[in-house]
Amino acid sequence: MQELIEYIAKSLASKPDEVKVTTTKEEDRVVLKLQVADEDKGKIIGRQGRVAQAMRTLLRVAAVKDGTKAVLEIV
Repeated sequence: MQELIEYIAKSLASKPDEVKVTTTKEEDRVVLKLQVADEDKGKIIGRQGRVAQAMRTLLRVAAVKDGTKAVLEIV
């Protein structure tokens, strides 16, 4: 799941070397925190949050396949 989010974010970002994804486990779910350069946050979030929502949907599907729940936070 982490590799999926990292791949998508690096593809969208103009500074792919500053993309960092960290994974933590909280209670019954996995939390992925995505960090990007300040000028890339707009590209990652997208208009009205559409890109971020699409990434969250893909993450949710991948998590269900693994039998877990996952949440994406963009920081």
